[in-house]
Amino acid sequence: MLVCYLHTGTHRECEDSAGLFFSLQTSAVDAERQETNITEQGERISQTNTLYCYFGLLFYMAMLKLMSIRDYWRQDSLFSVPFPATIMSRDRYRTISWNLHMSHPDADQDNDRKRGTAEHDRLFRVRPLMDTIRHACKAIYHPRKNLAVDERMVACKAHTGMTQYMKAKPTRWGFKLFVLADSSNGYTVDFAVYTGKNNFPTGHGLSYDAVTSLLDRTVLGSGYHVYMDNFYTSPKLLSDLFALKFGACGTYRDNRKDCPRNAANSLIKKSVRGSIRWIRDKHLVSVCSTIHAAYTGDTVQRRVKTQNGWRTKSFPCPAPVTAYNQQMGGVDLSDQLLQYYSTQHKTMKWYRKLFLHFLDIAATNAFIVHKELYELCGVSQKIPPKRTSVDHVPFPGAEQASDATTGRRTCVLCKAKHGKRQDTPWKCQACDVHLCVQLKRNCFLEWHKV
Repeated sequence: MLVCYLHTGTHRECEDSAGLFFSLQTSAVDAERQETNITEQGERISQTNTLYCYFGLLFYMAMLKLMSIRDYWRQDSLFSVPFPATIMSRDRYRTISWNLHMSHPDADQDNDRKRGTAEHDRLFRVRPLMDTIRHACKAIYHPRKNLAVDERMVACKAHTGMTQYMKAKPTRWGFKLFVLADSSNGYTVDFAVYTGKNNFPTGHGLSYDAVTSLLDRTVLGSGYHVYMDNFYTSPKLLSDLFALKFGACGTYRDNRKDCPRNAANSLIKKSVRGSIRWIRDKHLVSVCSTIHAAYTGDTVQRRVKTQNGWRTKSFPCPAPVTAYNQQMGGVDLSDQLLQYYSTQHKTMKWYRKLFLHFLDIAATNAFIVHKELYELCGVSQKIPPKRTSVDHVPFPGAEQASDATTGRRTCVLCKAKHGKRQDTPWKCQACDVHLCVQLKRNCFLEWHKV
């Protein structure tokens, strides 16, 4: 039985830019399992090396999608891929998939016996890995000022008592996660898996507890601006966050407790578009904020229909609405990044769905931190890597033509170093990049300096 705990860490190089990578820490209950692991076939395998190969294959499959897992080892097809078979056999991959656990099976059975009691933990099978990933997300990267709180769905239709149905989400059935993300880049700062509506530690409801549990002041500190939708926003939550020195802004429901309901705070159907008590555009939107003033003179452009046709007209727009539209998309951006190369595939166990999602979070956060470190080091990611060859000579980018602009391309060094677009007909034959070859601007020589 393979029992693993996965955590992420940073690795800094003096000469190269810093990057984020996975570090595997295997754990077992006795000395024999710490040394080696015996599969059902009796073959001894090294835990750490095999798990590295296994996770590598998962990310490889995320980039190259095939219809079935066994298609990655097929050899009788025109479109066969040879790489997976060089890492491990199909049977070994399946054996690891079947026997991979994030907690000890004996402890799982003890937890199952507590089902129906307050001591039962529904997430016990993923708890060790989930806590490790959450700790790594908060420890490795300190987010910027603006944060967003929203739900995320992990597709799953298993009958676990934790799966939810949300018709407004692209993924309607699955596990619901409450996510805190950096609005600027989509970094997942923290998350919590929803297990049911029976646990309200503070007595203020699910939405209140979801936000306060994600805002760990011991890690974040204070001074952040948190944006949320109408499921979370309430006067009680915003007041308590303000006392903790967290600014908050979000839309909210008019029927929420402690919200004003008198006639002075309402609009009639004939109210002028752009009225500032409750903002009115296509729909009535109620906004509450402890960050912004109600109106700072901002306007928005909208097309309106007149007797002479459609024309553009300016309308007043409250500052909270402008900021909300700009900063609320942090979790949506994070979801978008997660879906590009997701490791999710069909599984027979519900906890493997969450396990694969945790891998996606770790990989996406590692990519974001990698980009952030590149920017901090002042290194451009757009410069193509140099190739070692003795054939570095200027070469025409295209055949001779009557038009002097034919074959000209942008010099990669001028673009990367000076931010200027300089077209040149010359390129390096070995590097296959266009470079200026002029008396006063010899980018070709500067590019090949050691």
